[in-house]
Amino acid sequence: MPLRAEDARRVLLHLQGLSTPPKRSSPKAVQTLVEKLGYVQIDSINVVERAHHLILGTRLEGYRQSHLAHALEKNRSLFEHWTHDACAIPSKWFAHWRHRFARYGDRVRRNAWWQGRFRGNPEETIRRTLERIRSEGPLRARDFEPPHDHESGGWWEWHPEKAALEHLWRSGELAIVRRERFEKVYDLTERAFPDLHGMQASETEEHHAWACREAIHRIGIGSAKEVAHFFHAISIAEARSWCAEAVRRGELVDVLVAPERGGKPVRAFALPDWKRLAKAPDEERLMLLCPFDPVIRERDRVERLFGFDYRFEAFVPAPKRVYGYYVLPILEGDRLIGRIDPKFDRAAETLSVRGPWWEQGVKADTRRRRRLADALDGLVQQIGATRWRFDAHRTSTRS
Repeated sequence: MPLRAEDARRVLLHLQGLSTPPKRSSPKAVQTLVEKLGYVQIDSINVVERAHHLILGTRLEGYRQSHLAHALEKNRSLFEHWTHDACAIPSKWFAHWRHRFARYGDRVRRNAWWQGRFRGNPEETIRRTLERIRSEGPLRARDFEPPHDHESGGWWEWHPEKAALEHLWRSGELAIVRRERFEKVYDLTERAFPDLHGMQASETEEHHAWACREAIHRIGIGSAKEVAHFFHAISIAEARSWCAEAVRRGELVDVLVAPERGGKPVRAFALPDWKRLAKAPDEERLMLLCPFDPVIRERDRVERLFGFDYRFEAFVPAPKRVYGYYVLPILEGDRLIGRIDPKFDRAAETLSVRGPWWEQGVKADTRRRRRLADALDGLVQQIGATRWRFDAHRTSTRS
């Protein structure tokens, strides 16, 4: 069955909460939204605002950081762990993370990078670190004295106890109970999640079905690769096998999605009622998307469905960047029409903005600029700035 890129992106936007007006925020609304999205990425970059707060703030009116903290730190209805990266995840899926805990638990014994962090003595360091938390309660990495000759030469140059904390968290023995100025505070999982700690891993077949079914119900239409990469819980081959069986059962349908800019159609799997989900969003609504927003995380999909070439350039040397450090794509209706490069000067309470750079064929008329100004007003309010301004910059149309 042939589908237009427009149909596929509208389904994606609808399922990811970007085609309807934002709901009023509350702790309950945040919980509901994270379950709808599947997870929310947690990232350390704070040049504008942390990724998780930007993602939620785009979809919830009046969002407050305390609303997410309530779910993560108070009632524990969300927990922090890994999908493709660190994320806030619904706690109801904890049994499925047992599979990931087991994979991570074996990594120290077979991975040279991890062995290097422990300086060749992982078992003793892990035991000593775990015992301190067991006896003293929640601790941070800074609560452990690094070796006198330890040199921190970068983000991943962990001292042995920091490596032990990360390993114990990733393997499920420790949990992150809160963050203090974004620094992780670790405690025993059995204390943080007493009702979940003893839960057994789901059966392998059940786990595969869960990973595929939950993924496709959040993207609507996707290739086997996109289904597998949603949670990074199973292989592409396992996702392809499950999706093929789902087609035979009538749970999914085979489709061919034509790229926005032309080219060979891509085979994908779709929910049978995808037409009902392919609703045209409000073309007057303009939003600024975080670089880690789930809609744009799969860069190949963004280019295929939106015809939008987006690369995250924070780790690119400054002279080689095309647009900037933390570029936000501009979503208008169901199209990505441009981008800006903002930076929050906290001392001056000002959001400085480079851009906008409009996509080819996008007319920067008065109404569109007004909608961009409204979106920037909303971002300023969310992050606690008092104003925004355009820096001296290039204002261009992409050629």
